[in-house]
Amino acid sequence: MSTRAQPAGERPVPLATLLAQAKDLTITLLHQRLHEEGFDHVRYRHGSVFRHIDPDGSRLTALAERSGFSKQAIAEVVDELERSGYAERTPDPADRRAKLIRLTQRGRNAQLAAARILTDMEHQWARRLGPDAITTLRHTLQQILTHHPTPQQTPEADT
Repeated sequence: MSTRAQPAGERPVPLATLLAQAKDLTITLLHQRLHEEGFDHVRYRHGSVFRHIDPDGSRLTALAERSGFSKQAIAEVVDELERSGYAERTPDPADRRAKLIRLTQRGRNAQLAAARILTDMEHQWARRLGPDAITTLRHTLQQILTHHPTPQQTPEADT
């Protein structure tokens, strides 16, 4: 990943490449910090559950719909999170035949740690680049996403 200045006459790095590199860097730094804090079993693919789960738990079908992945792919992620002690399956009080996926205390702690770490990273960027740069970046990205909603991912894309 290059952060060098663009020499005169050289083609600029495509915006999509810069966005992908920024995402990759953010995810790498997030997982380094999570591992340092003892959440060493959390992987990138687990975000498909951590980002989309309701505070009181969610059905597998809801997690699949929200994340854009297949039920099978999400079930595999939930299995991993269960084995690592981050999630559990419990009967759904609204329908005893169905199961809710819930975060355990360890899972909630990991989710809170990730949110705190991402906020810390954003504050570091604001100190380096200035708060106006971050505000402008956030606004610009929100505008792009508002005018061009993300299509559903393929189930294999993130697992």
